[in-house]
Amino acid sequence: MKKLLTLTLLGMFLATGTAEARGTDEVRLAIDVPYEPFVYRTPEGELAGFEIDLGNELCARADLECTWVEQSWDGIIPGLLSRKYDAILSSMAITPERENQVLFSIPYYNTPSVWITRRDRDIDISDKASLEGLSVGVQRGTIRDSYVTQMYGDTLDIRRYSSSQDVANDLVAGRLDLSFEDYPLAVDTFHFNEADSEFKQVGDSIKKPVSIFGKGAAMAFRKRDEALAEKFNAALRDVYADGTFDELMHQYFDYDLSLPVGE
Repeated sequence: MKKLLTLTLLGMFLATGTAEARGTDEVRLAIDVPYEPFVYRTPEGELAGFEIDLGNELCARADLECTWVEQSWDGIIPGLLSRKYDAILSSMAITPERENQVLFSIPYYNTPSVWITRRDRDIDISDKASLEGLSVGVQRGTIRDSYVTQMYGDTLDIRRYSSSQDVANDLVAGRLDLSFEDYPLAVDTFHFNEADSEFKQVGDSIKKPVSIFGKGAAMAFRKRDEALAEKFNAALRDVYADGTFDELMHQYFDYDLSLPVGE
């Protein structure tokens, strides 16, 4: 009976354990959907976007067979630690708090965050007293949530949402005064740089402090999976070195989100 129980538990571990336990040529990558243009679903229901293309390219170069696992953002690190998947490739910023929980790859992009409001609104972000009672929407558990909580928690009415699309929907509907968004998402959602847009950026773009915004976005792994992380690091260096990263980037963005890789 003890032998049978041991074999059963071993089988369960091999089925749900690390990539090393199952064989590192099979890897499950977690991603939060949607986050256009990084990831979205086509009308046919297929996953697409910059990070899908990048992830597939990295897996091919690392000679790994990868599958994508959808996971909401607020549970994405717990899901990794409980072995629901082997890595996260979903615009996760490297921060000191997260470094205590997971092993990060080298960063592969970095973008600022921006305040967005309706074009007919007159809001001065630098004047905190004037913000009293105004509402701001953020996606729960993100670095933008951390920033507004720490910097404006005593002033703004912070409303947290399970997805970035829900934030956008409420700003469009007039149920929010402000949205604090990742720059690429804000461009794609609100087109605030266009003359006929109903929305505009308020104040400067923000990348600091590093203690909140981190060093850039990177893949995340369980701390024990160093060999797997290094396979993806090598693939990331390759796609930067031969220009593939720039090629993929320009398919989705009209601005530069690249950074020095491997430093």
